[in-house]
Amino acid sequence: MFDFMGEEAQSCLKAPAIIFNTFDELEREALEAVISKFDFPNIYTIGPLHILARHIVTETQVNSLNSSLWKPDSKVFEWLDQRAPNSVFYVNYGSITTMTDHHFKEFAWGLANSQQQFLWIVRPDVVQGGESAMLPEDFLEEIQDRGLLTSSCAQDKVLEHPAVGAFLTHCGWNSTLESISAGVPLICWPFFADQQTNCHYSCKKWGIGMEINHDVKRNEVAELVRKMIIGEEGGEMRFKAKEWKKKADEATEVGGSSYINFDKFIIEALHYNGCAAQNVSPVAKKKNGLY
Repeated sequence: MFDFMGEEAQSCLKAPAIIFNTFDELEREALEAVISKFDFPNIYTIGPLHILARHIVTETQVNSLNSSLWKPDSKVFEWLDQRAPNSVFYVNYGSITTMTDHHFKEFAWGLANSQQQFLWIVRPDVVQGGESAMLPEDFLEEIQDRGLLTSSCAQDKVLEHPAVGAFLTHCGWNSTLESISAGVPLICWPFFADQQTNCHYSCKKWGIGMEINHDVKRNEVAELVRKMIIGEEGGEMRFKAKEWKKKADEATEVGGSSYINFDKFIIEALHYNGCAAQNVSPVAKKKNGLY
C-alpha cells in the first residue's frame, strides 16, 4: 500500500493540474513544498468539499454528495437530541477498516468502562475474517442507558450535532476533514495509507487529537474517552478544533480561498470561451469581467 500511494503521488506530477480536498491554511506547508520543490504551480485547493457544497441550490444535489458507502440510520438524531452539549463520544472506523475480534472487544469494554455516553457505528463487516461483530449480553446491559449502537449514520451531520464532543476515528481523510469542519477533536487509531500522516498532523500540528496505541487496551480507551469528554485537555482540544472550523468556513465562504479556487478550476477545466456564460458562477463572472 505504501508503494502504491507513492507511485500515485508521483503520477500526479505528470498531470496539468492537481485538485486537493483541503484548504490553504490547513496544509500550507505541504502545499508550498509541492509548488516549490516540484515546480508545480497548478494546484487547486477546493475543500472542505462537503461544506463548499452548501452553495449548491437544490437539496437533491447536496444529498448526492456523500462519502459513506453505507445507508445511514436517521434514528441516531432522535437519540442525540436528548443528550447535553459535548457529552457524547462518537466512534466510527470508516467504510473499509477492519480489526481483530480481540480489539473489537477491547474497544467495547473501554467505552463501557469510561462511564460516558457514546454513539458507536458498528459495521457488520468490521471484524476481520468474516466473523460477525457480536457483543456479549453483559456489555449490552452495562451500556443500555448511555450507549447507542447502529450500523451507519450520516457522519458529517452527526459531527455537526451539538451533543457530540469527540470522535474516535481511523483518520481517513474524509473523516478527518469532516471532524475539522464540525469543530470536533479526535482520538486517532490509524490503520494504513495516509491515516498515520493525518493522525500525526491532528495530534502534533493542528492540536486537535490524541493517538491511541495500535494494540488497543480497554483501560487506555476508557482513559482517553474521559479525557476528551470531561477532561481539561479535551476541552482545550475542542477549543482548538472550533478555531479550525472557523477557518474552514471562511475558506469555503463566497470570496474565500477554496470558493475562488473552485471557480478558477471550473473555468480553466472547461476552457471557458464566453459562450457558456450561464454556467459560470456570479463570483467567476465578476472576476473575469463578464458583468
